[in-house]
Amino acid sequence: QVQLVESGGGLVQAGGSLRLSCAASGRTFSNYAMAWFRQAPGKEREFVASIDRSGYYTYYTDSVKGRSTISRDNAKNTVYLQMNSLKPEDTATYYCAASFRATARMYNTAECDYWGQGTQVTVSS
Repeated sequence: QVQLVESGGGLVQAGGSLRLSCAASGRTFSNYAMAWFRQAPGKEREFVASIDRSGYYTYYTDSVKGRSTISRDNAKNTVYLQMNSLKPEDTATYYCAASFRATARMYNTAECDYWGQGTQVTVSS
């Protein structure tokens, strides 16, 4: 089992920045690729970004590419999502997830093995 706890969400004005964190405990963190997803009210959960086990390779969905950076610190068992130039359409609950698949690529929800509870991000216009 891997337990994931997100933090860092909040209310921010459009154009602002937030840094989300996801702290992992349980099994060896560095065995997993990590991903961020988000879910807006009334919409399906969608992939945002992923990072491979080493932290060297990353992958982003087009809507956040160039504005967001995913990173990880395996010594601290933590993955981060730095989000800049935030837009109202970024408003959602953000979830981190761990996958045995280990690579940085687009993931769907079924490919992720563990999930956090989510942290709310609200971007005002």
